[in-house]
Amino acid sequence: MPARLKAVVAAAILSSLSACAAAPKAPVFWEGFRDHPHGYLVGKTAPDASAFLPPPPEAASLRQRADVETYRATRALEGSERWRQAAADNVIETPSAPQAFNEALGISFDPHRLPTLTVLLGRMLGDLELIQTPAKQGYFRPRPFVAEPAATCITPEPWLARSGSYPSGHSAMGWAWALILSEMAPDRADAVLARGLAYGESRVVCGVHYASDVEAGRLVGAAMVARLKVDPDFQRDFERARKELEALRRAQD
Repeated sequence: MPARLKAVVAAAILSSLSACAAAPKAPVFWEGFRDHPHGYLVGKTAPDASAFLPPPPEAASLRQRADVETYRATRALEGSERWRQAAADNVIETPSAPQAFNEALGISFDPHRLPTLTVLLGRMLGDLELIQTPAKQGYFRPRPFVAEPAATCITPEPWLARSGSYPSGHSAMGWAWALILSEMAPDRADAVLARGLAYGESRVVCGVHYASDVEAGRLVGAAMVARLKVDPDFQRDFERARKELEALRRAQD
């Protein structure tokens, strides 16, 4: 091969290799709970829900009776559109779970176009587990469908019946996500916050939590967000995620 041709071929190969090296790698996400990312907080840096939550309603209290009445009344929603929405809102651990906020944000949530935001919201679930577990295990309130079997919007897996009902983790997560997303998209805050509330209410409709579990969950979610807002790693990812969301909203507008 002539020297000049060799030089041209070598330059082309080098250019191709450089382009490959510079090309961003496609993000790789988790698939479910087993390979879910850990949170931002560790050990004593996380709030302890058992230290700030009041105990769940006592067995004979007016609030407990109201919880049971609400549980019974919402069984009448079986088969309705709200029932189906509650079933859809059961998804929480997958990278695409924040698609629950699509309509509220006015976007189509795509993890591959929002990699930092996807990981940030996912890591928050890891933080939630750390924060809420002491209360769930300490109070161990039986779930409504365990105390009084009736229709639920999902088929409960065995682990769900064995886990505490108070506080509601889904409600905590939905409210925490709503607080974060409403700050990133303040012009959509009302719709985002309303969706965060509905995400928690779905647990009552579904029959897997009492209303007071949901209210306690929102307290946990708010406490988690307050703590994360002063975490340097979270702050860094928040800014990156906010820019990603802004770019996607402009592109999909």
